[in-house]
Amino acid sequence: MNLSYWEYKTWLSNIDFTIVGSGIVGLNCALHLKQRFPKAKILVLEKGYLPQGASTKNAGFACFGSISEILADLRQHPEEEVFGLVQKRWNGIQLLRKTLGDKAIDFQQLGGHELFLKKDGVLFQNCLQKRDEVNRLLSPIFGEDAFHEHPNTFGFDNIGDRYITNILEAQLNTGQLMAQLLSLVQINGVTVLNGISVEDFSDNASNITVRTDRFEFNTNKLLVATNGFAAQLLNEYVKPARAQVLITKPIENLSIKGTFHFDEGYYYFRNIDNRILLGGGRNLDLKTEETIAFEQTERIQNQLETLLREVILPGTPFEVDRRWSGIMGVGDQKRPIMKQISENVFCGVRLGGMGIAIGSLVGKELADFV
Repeated sequence: MNLSYWEYKTWLSNIDFTIVGSGIVGLNCALHLKQRFPKAKILVLEKGYLPQGASTKNAGFACFGSISEILADLRQHPEEEVFGLVQKRWNGIQLLRKTLGDKAIDFQQLGGHELFLKKDGVLFQNCLQKRDEVNRLLSPIFGEDAFHEHPNTFGFDNIGDRYITNILEAQLNTGQLMAQLLSLVQINGVTVLNGISVEDFSDNASNITVRTDRFEFNTNKLLVATNGFAAQLLNEYVKPARAQVLITKPIENLSIKGTFHFDEGYYYFRNIDNRILLGGGRNLDLKTEETIAFEQTERIQNQLETLLREVILPGTPFEVDRRWSGIMGVGDQKRPIMKQISENVFCGVRLGGMGIAIGSLVGKELADFV
């Protein structure tokens, strides 16, 4: 692209900080950089016309991990590491609420419930037996016991009579969250350019040359916040993980309220606007779902509809209104990659499907690296 003098001078010269990715991490990073360096010129580049990846495509769960997930983590990691993970998720959500306010993001603390399919009776009994142990471990974070037994009051079918509820988990409106965050960043003088794909960068002695699909420019510091797409720019172990989602049309007299997980967290659903939003099924074909393609597969979408009919909405007619997919960033560890790559390059990626919970905190910590 041939840039005019005015275009280059106004938007692409004398850049102090360039952030790649306008998701939760990237925008929070920009916000905290502006607070630290009020006079800095900050540019955010986003390859999509809206934020790509998972930030505008997730289910809107403000969660810390179901009890079966936490027990699985305890089998593989020391207690202090699991405690630190949950602490980071809790702190991240509190920072998000403080930054934007509960009303602006439609934050509703309706509880998060883990359902257990009838075939998973042994898993349920194990979770029930370890519940007090998990509550004792995590109560210093929450200030109370989070996990409680809950009867099947929502009329789900083909599951056990009881499930385990985290009374502190919540839901929010993903679209409102991102719109408010984007507005706040722009009000504070940060420039966000959409439809710009960063293809490469080179580290010079005093700055970074950034090459995009449209132009090339220099920046003093480069911060990469592309999560599941990180491997396209960085030599870091981040695997993309596609999450497929559908949402029903409005259902009359829908009584289901809260966030729900089952099958060890591989499926999740919630209420929103008298609809059911349901996602998951990645475990049906893990290799195929290691992709950056925003598509749906017949196998997973059929399974989601089957679960709606047989488990979530038995006997209730429904129609699917919309389907989509988002791209998460996962790896061999639950911890995000927070790293200084070189003198002028930094990254905050691999959020492991917990972007809402930890995205604000990772963004702040990424800004604090500088």
